[in-house]
Amino acid sequence: MLSRIYVRGEVSNCKYHTSGHLYFSLKDASGTIACVMFAGQRRGLAFRMKDGDKVIVGGSVNVYERDGKYQLYAKEISLEGAGLLYERFLALKKELEEMGMFAQEYKQPIPFYVKRLGVVTAPTGAVIQDIRNVAYRRNPYVQIVLYPAQVQGEGAVQSIVRGIETLDRLHLDVLIVGRGGGSIEDLWAFNEEAVARAIFNCETPVISAVGHETDTTIADYVADLRAPTPSAAAELAVTDIRAILERMGQYRRRMNYSLQTQVQQARTRLQSYQTRWNYLNPVQKLEKQKERMAQAERRLQESMEAVLQGKRHLLDLYIRQLQGLSPLDKLNQGFSYVENREHRPVTRIGQVQEGDLLNIQVTDGTIEAQVKAKRSVLPRS
Repeated sequence: MLSRIYVRGEVSNCKYHTSGHLYFSLKDASGTIACVMFAGQRRGLAFRMKDGDKVIVGGSVNVYERDGKYQLYAKEISLEGAGLLYERFLALKKELEEMGMFAQEYKQPIPFYVKRLGVVTAPTGAVIQDIRNVAYRRNPYVQIVLYPAQVQGEGAVQSIVRGIETLDRLHLDVLIVGRGGGSIEDLWAFNEEAVARAIFNCETPVISAVGHETDTTIADYVADLRAPTPSAAAELAVTDIRAILERMGQYRRRMNYSLQTQVQQARTRLQSYQTRWNYLNPVQKLEKQKERMAQAERRLQESMEAVLQGKRHLLDLYIRQLQGLSPLDKLNQGFSYVENREHRPVTRIGQVQEGDLLNIQVTDGTIEAQVKAKRSVLPRS
């Protein structure tokens, strides 16, 4: 009967040992019992226990042989009043985790640039004011759409679910679902399965911001991102536009410097190409070739003129020589050319007989003559 019992009482002499074991006493108005929770069982403790806490301890009672005293070996500890709720919390958490609703592959990324931000929380209080202050400080152009939900008490679950579904239909960029801190009873609406399923089925990325940093709810596990506080949720959702503008300014300066450097390098290359072009320009090469060809043509003409002049001079010499040997020239000087009827030249008197007919060529015609007589002339000595 003592292997699984629950004892309610007030904590005293609470000590966390370096080995990880937890030693404490549990007392009420009528008595006290020593308790120990070994390090391997510490997963059954969801809070930092201290003296004066009203708790319910579940475990077994046995005799500590060294002292011969009964001792409670704790396996689970819950705060009184919150124990049943915590058990419901653990049961639902385990069920939803087994269904895969906490799986990382279902988490949607939070957009880097948010223009329209939806908030499901109470319309009054510090939460919405903190979100507005942080969001507008980081980006004054962001649009915040608030669904005034009831976040505590009867009807809170239905109100939160309606808020998530309503804002999801508006196709906003991000939703923040949350409230301020409180007891587990105050935060219990965010531990209900209906709220968890509404967050899981929401097509818009959801950031959970329930309670303070130490508070954890089912909504935190199902949401795409958990924020420790509502202010932190606004920082996670809204990008600081000042940092973006500063980064853009840095990019602009770097781009201008890079462009100026590239332009200067391009100008240097262009000047180099211009110099090479001027040296290798085909037009200038053609002009130089034309100039060389003109010079060659002038030299050829001069050479041809020189050759022709020499040939003309030789021709004049040959003409003069031919004129000296021409029979016509001799005829013009008074000489004549004599031939017989057979058109053979007569150069000696022995070639003709008296009575032969001869043809005598003079400058302007031919004379027909007959030999009357012939006389020989002795050669001069």
